[in-house]
Amino acid sequence: MRNTWLTISILIACCLHLLTIFFMEIKTAITDQDINKCREVLMVLRPHLQQESFMQAVKDTLADNRKLLFIEENGVAVAAAMYEWGFNLYRGRYFYIDDLTTLPGARRKGYASLLLDRIFEDAKAQGIEQVHLDSGANPGRYDAHRLYLNKGFNITSFHFARRIS
Repeated sequence: MRNTWLTISILIACCLHLLTIFFMEIKTAITDQDINKCREVLMVLRPHLQQESFMQAVKDTLADNRKLLFIEENGVAVAAAMYEWGFNLYRGRYFYIDDLTTLPGARRKGYASLLLDRIFEDAKAQGIEQVHLDSGANPGRYDAHRLYLNKGFNITSFHFARRIS
């Protein structure tokens, strides 16, 4: 009997979690207030950003063909994605995901997956055939890599960068 109640409790918890995800609203950051809500979650992935210049850096980035999506819990942005759109000879029309991040305490709840699904929906609606992203190659990113592979991304290249001093 105890196992039955435990099983029922687990099923109820899972159903509640799925309902929460189903009714989760993905918002687009438009106002300064929206951007400020995303400050903490973006700083997780981009800790080099300075608090004083954060707002202007995000506004400059958004002005360059980009969109910032976020999911909030209790008034706090817990996950965010920023992507750009463009055209080049290799990709044709494309979306490129610059940032996809979740607060550590909100991970493993499916938020990044929901943001990716929304980006894929936006791409399809705009006739975009490819979505690209780069991800750091270190053990701290392995969970993200598993998500990307599970979402149908393929590892198609190495990304090289050189600082110009």
